[in-house]
Amino acid sequence: MASSTHHHLSNPYGGSTAAPPPTPSTQPNPLASPDADVLSLLLHRLPPALSLPTRRSPPSTPTTSPPLVSLSPQNPNSLADLLSAASQLGFFQLTTHSVPSQLAQSAESESLSLFNLSKEQKQLHFPPNWPLGFDCDDEEDENGTNASFCIDSSCSTESTELSLSSLCELTREMEKLGLDVIEALSCAVGFENPVREDPTRVCSLMWVSEGCTGKEPVMSGKFYPYVVGLHYQIRRQRCSLLSDSGWVSVSPRVDSVLVTLGDLAQVWSNGKTKKVRGRPVPSFDDSTKNARCIWMSLLVTLPLESTVSPLIPMVVATNGEDDQAKKEDGGSSEDTMESRVFNSFSFEDYAWRVYHERLLYKDPLDRYRI
Repeated sequence: MASSTHHHLSNPYGGSTAAPPPTPSTQPNPLASPDADVLSLLLHRLPPALSLPTRRSPPSTPTTSPPLVSLSPQNPNSLADLLSAASQLGFFQLTTHSVPSQLAQSAESESLSLFNLSKEQKQLHFPPNWPLGFDCDDEEDENGTNASFCIDSSCSTESTELSLSSLCELTREMEKLGLDVIEALSCAVGFENPVREDPTRVCSLMWVSEGCTGKEPVMSGKFYPYVVGLHYQIRRQRCSLLSDSGWVSVSPRVDSVLVTLGDLAQVWSNGKTKKVRGRPVPSFDDSTKNARCIWMSLLVTLPLESTVSPLIPMVVATNGEDDQAKKEDGGSSEDTMESRVFNSFSFEDYAWRVYHERLLYKDPLDRYRI
């Protein structure tokens, strides 16, 4: 992916930031005290627009099993199952796929070796080139559980000493599967697939992070927009998803691939699909307390220079009459476009904003809805 340089915007939502209203200090306050005066002074020194916490633990919710979807040609209900899961939930699990279990386990071992490097080595081998490279949260604890790597499909690094052959192969296999999902999704939901004619319209990023069991899962932000996200379920483990309906706890089958539909899929489908914001967050219990866990999520996303807009097809308005009959009677059909739910927007600007502002509580697509 191409490198991009941005300047922090003091007010990305537009408009000037109003100063806080003056305090009527001349009015007597029967409850006034030295402590109250100090508190009042601190409160009035705060900025007028407070940012919400950037980190939080997903709330405890009942665990469910994601809908089972098989894209096998032998499954006559594949598109119907996919449409139901996409329109109602925004996530599902693929039980039939071509990704070998051994490959996922080997990629996990290679990923674990990356986290055994010192922080200096991580930064040296994976220099930041947003969104690629090694990233360490400012609130990272001593175990580095808030650190992550983001690599492209080539798994390029600044070192020839690191062996990432399995991780690279897993990235490519998951990418192929992601493209198959997009094709099936476009057929099931009814939007134009831009990848069908030009595969370079999308790109893939593998996000590798580490968790430690026995700790509360943390949603630390670092959202990146995507069309579909894929996570190989190596072992039995729950995870939390931030969906359109709120937090959901799911437990996919072992060796299945958990698929989440992202914000770009929702725009492409003109609002017909639900979405999951960000990547799945692993959930742990005391059964494997203090064990290390590698979490690998592949995101099929867009090049930075892309423009995001609904990919809605042309439809023929026949007013309930047979189009051929209208032509024989001298009439003509009229091509129309269904009403757009979203305005078009720059992917680079959007990706930069949701990644750095870490919008946990507000849907970042709201500003583009018509």
